[in-house]
Amino acid sequence: MKKNLFSQQNGIRRLFLALIIVSGYLVSSILSIKSDHGVNQQDGMYWQPKNTINAVMMGTSHVHCGINTGLLWEKYGIASYDYSGAEQPLWMTYFFLKELYKYQSPEVVVVDMYAPARFKEDYQYDWIAQNIYGMKFSLNKMQMLAVSVEPRRMHEYFPAFAVYHSRYDSLEKEDFENFFWNSQQKEAFKGYTPYWNKEKQNCPQIQTKVSGGLTHKSEVYLRKIINLTRKKGSRLILITVPYIFTEEDQQTYNQIKEISEEEGVPFINYNEYYEKMGLNFEEDFNDFSHLNYWGSCKFTDYFGSYLSSEQGLPDQRGEAGYESWDDNVEMIQKELKSHLKK
Repeated sequence: MKKNLFSQQNGIRRLFLALIIVSGYLVSSILSIKSDHGVNQQDGMYWQPKNTINAVMMGTSHVHCGINTGLLWEKYGIASYDYSGAEQPLWMTYFFLKELYKYQSPEVVVVDMYAPARFKEDYQYDWIAQNIYGMKFSLNKMQMLAVSVEPRRMHEYFPAFAVYHSRYDSLEKEDFENFFWNSQQKEAFKGYTPYWNKEKQNCPQIQTKVSGGLTHKSEVYLRKIINLTRKKGSRLILITVPYIFTEEDQQTYNQIKEISEEEGVPFINYNEYYEKMGLNFEEDFNDFSHLNYWGSCKFTDYFGSYLSSEQGLPDQRGEAGYESWDDNVEMIQKELKSHLKK
């Protein structure tokens, strides 16, 4: 009798403990910071089938707003992923790349150069949360935090749960939406999150041969990225996704071009190809800094042709293990139809 009672009590304790663990997970999942400008891109990477991403796109929001993963797959069969974050500096891109290599072996790594051209401080705080809270805890993440956050401000970002548990009064619809995604939906997300606004822009007319403006810290991590891709056997391509650039930006791009030639790495400033890709300055920009959906399709098509013909990336449509890219196309088309109805 006592043995049965003891066994029942143990069963109740185990059930109670399980309920506490599950409840804690549910609450933390809902309270955790979500964002289509970095957090979701980081979290989504972990759901991708191992060693299926053949081209990873890295950098700032210019990447996940400007490179249409669905179009790259649908037209060229390129299995790509936008693994980027808003205003992401190159030192964070470097640790993102180290994290990616734990799970993927991309043939091509593409890194956008907008951040080093535009942001000149050694610490970038405006969008730093979007570049932190989707990455799993690891030594790599702690090393990233160490170079991205000053010691006096570390408590603002670490540990993560200290930030999460102040969000009860600021929860929004998106905090609950992705929570209910199944594994197929999470695999289907490839990081691309387009803008839908149309804002008229003036076409920049800038031609300068002046070179300079790249900070020491940015140059150090640019060279680290170059060395890491060499070590891992990936081909690195440096680009700029089109936007309304300035003379100061171009001066930095001139310096990056010099480094790329020294290192034997291609650098393509797609701001020089507005006309060839058919960008319409009245229809194809969300704002001065970002392409909208329609602009991203034009740029992606142009860039995809280069990746396919010049870089020789294979067409993997129809291959086993790549079904989630078909789902990605469907996901983007569904979102497009939703916006066209508005």
